[in-house]
Amino acid sequence: MVNATRRQALSLAGASLLATPAIAQSKQAPGVTATEILVGQTMPYSGPASSYAPIGRTEVAYFDFINAQGGINGRKIKLISLDDGYSPPKTVEQTRRLVEEDGVALIFNQLGTPCATATRKYLNVKKVPQIFVASGATQFGDYQAYPWTMGWQVSYQIEGRVYARYVLETKPDAKIGILYQNDDSGKDFAKGFRDGLGDRAKQIVASTSYEVTDPTVDSQILQLQSAGADAVFIPSVPKFTGMALRKVRELNWNPLYVIASVGSSVSSGLAPVGLEKAVGLVTGAYMKDPSDPQWKDTPGYRDWLSFMQKYQPNADLTDINNVYGYSAAQTLVPVLQQCGNDLSRQNIMKQAANLDIQLPMLHDGIRFTTTATDYYGIKKLRLQRFDGRAWVPFGTPVGA
Repeated sequence: MVNATRRQALSLAGASLLATPAIAQSKQAPGVTATEILVGQTMPYSGPASSYAPIGRTEVAYFDFINAQGGINGRKIKLISLDDGYSPPKTVEQTRRLVEEDGVALIFNQLGTPCATATRKYLNVKKVPQIFVASGATQFGDYQAYPWTMGWQVSYQIEGRVYARYVLETKPDAKIGILYQNDDSGKDFAKGFRDGLGDRAKQIVASTSYEVTDPTVDSQILQLQSAGADAVFIPSVPKFTGMALRKVRELNWNPLYVIASVGSSVSSGLAPVGLEKAVGLVTGAYMKDPSDPQWKDTPGYRDWLSFMQKYQPNADLTDINNVYGYSAAQTLVPVLQQCGNDLSRQNIMKQAANLDIQLPMLHDGIRFTTTATDYYGIKKLRLQRFDGRAWVPFGTPVGA
């Protein structure tokens, strides 16, 4: 089964390689030798967003898997993954270390909107690829102002607009409450949601925010309930998804309840509160939820499971963050494959903006595509509803 996964990874690379002319001259970025490509990232292995830590661990493991098969064009990938605690000042410190001391070729899948924003200008001035940022903030698709920075997941504004349409279709006269994270990611979600409501944004009866340092969101939930909201949109990281859900259920309040994909992890967002309390929640997805039994017999899931059992044997197989890390790592493979012998930073960025691939654990019909003028790789998602065990998709993939 692992061999099948290897074939799958190399076929992803090969599919994109067909459109890329051979590079005759060998060029090397810092961190590239005849045998190795040094890649850096920061991850919240501690702090308020530490539930995302499996992403980094899975990516390190996936490159170990690729290296066991011979690497990319004869070079092994070494990923240096450092803890930043989801603290932008620490992200800056660690990123400077990766670039100036460790000498990495690129920064890969750096997690968090505030963290990646804090390092974006520095990396663009240095012309260091900051590719596949683990955030859907719209700013990471601004190829004109920041040509060295590219996001990975679906835009938060696209996601917000999809949820707004769903609320209006399901509950046309809804009185809507919003609770969002007070940073660029939360504001992106809220803007997309308002844009999706259009002239019916007047149906928002309360909108409030939280800081990632807040011990609870009880007062914010009470504010939404007191305003008479009977539908809520709560885009938050898993820790705050759980805290908000707990308070809503303690109040015996049952609004139409929509959360963002970033906070939908069953293991870290819902399970600590009790899965029965999450029944009926709606969110969106572009990746297949590993806790949903409908995927168990699909080739993509079987290959993912085989990889996890060998390279991450102690991981939680219901945690979608392990799918995220696996899929994001798979996206880097064709980029490096397409580079051939030209592993200059300029060509790495060029190839990151030259992709058209179907990642095995993305929903069918959702491809990862980029061009020099389109840095938004994933542009659609499917709605899904929690049934007490897993997220169950409904409808077809939709976008903005």
